[in-house]
Amino acid sequence: MGKMLSKIFGNKEMRILMLGLDAAGKTTILYKLKLGQSVTTIPTVGFNVETVTYKNVKFNVWDVGGQDKIRPLWRHYYTGTQGLIFVVDCADRDRIDEGRQELHRIINDREMRDAIILIFANKQDLPDAMNETLFNPPPPL
Repeated sequence: MGKMLSKIFGNKEMRILMLGLDAAGKTTILYKLKLGQSVTTIPTVGFNVETVTYKNVKFNVWDVGGQDKIRPLWRHYYTGTQGLIFVVDCADRDRIDEGRQELHRIINDREMRDAIILIFANKQDLPDAMNETLFNPPPPL
């Protein structure tokens, strides 16, 4: 039955862009999704592209380096992007505002206006990591 539905509806492909500050864990997440296990990674200079299939959807995931000198190049990857995974290191309290500014810069670009956005709060298992209350404070009174 599943194969028949797949033939009728076809396989869908989506272009996903994975961004975030350097050392947020983007590449580790990508290969955990792809391989189902953790792998040792090195800082990404440039990008990694992997296809991750879930059910009948092929996600073409572009993992782009997050070093501050690379960030101005992010906009060159926006065209055709259907989804954004923005990875935040919840244990890096000193750079949370920097990450927020970068996220706002991305989502305010006209090329990204229709992209589905997922904010991935990574490294929550580390000591002193921000919890959801600190990560998403209530609005001021």
